Amino acid sequence: MGARQSQLRLALRLEYFTIGWNVLEAFVAIGSGLLAGSIALVGFGLDSVIEVLAASMLLWRLRMEHLDQGRAEDHARAERKALFVVGGTFLALALYIVYEAATMLLRREAPETSTAGIVLACLSLAVMPVLGLRKLDVARRLKSRALRADAMETLVCSYLSFTLLLGLGLNAWRGWWWADPLAALAMLPLVVHEGWEALEHAREQ
Repeated sequence: MGARQSQLRLALRLEYFTIGWNVLEAFVAIGSGLLAGSIALVGFGLDSVIEVLAASMLLWRLRMEHLDQGRAEDHARAERKALFVVGGTFLALALYIVYEAATMLLRREAPETSTAGIVLACLSLAVMPVLGLRKLDVARRLKSRALRADAMETLVCSYLSFTLLLGLGLNAWRGWWWADPLAALAMLPLVVHEGWEALEHAREQ
């Protein structure tokens, strides 16, 4: 019991950090994206909002067990709800990306260069892989599919950071305006896959 409580405390600290980081990330990304007209940057910011929602749900689920509130069935129910929320937020993000990227390509809307967005993408690319892998390790120890899904969402953020950096960089360096919406669309396969997998696991619980 002591070892599990220790892992639960670590998981809670990781989720608190996730929420704090992503709140900051969302403000910078969405603000910079709206100013520059960058769909990839706004989409990245919305992913940060989604991560805050998912992490908040995980926080509730982990605190319930850590504080020994409810029975084992209650913990399993909380796990299932957390998985549904994470899966649903993934799919909501996918729909947003498709709509906005397609609109930008059809209208040939060229985003402006965003230095703040490039710096943010670099910072996120350094932080998110470490955080995601740490959460994956704790999820394995706790045998929590919900925490694993949340960890995968954090790792998806690493991939989004890379595609965002590529899109913003090519636009700033070569003036390739279409690199931005294409970078956003490149996020879709992983986003949809992880969302669907989380929902499938929730139904199996």
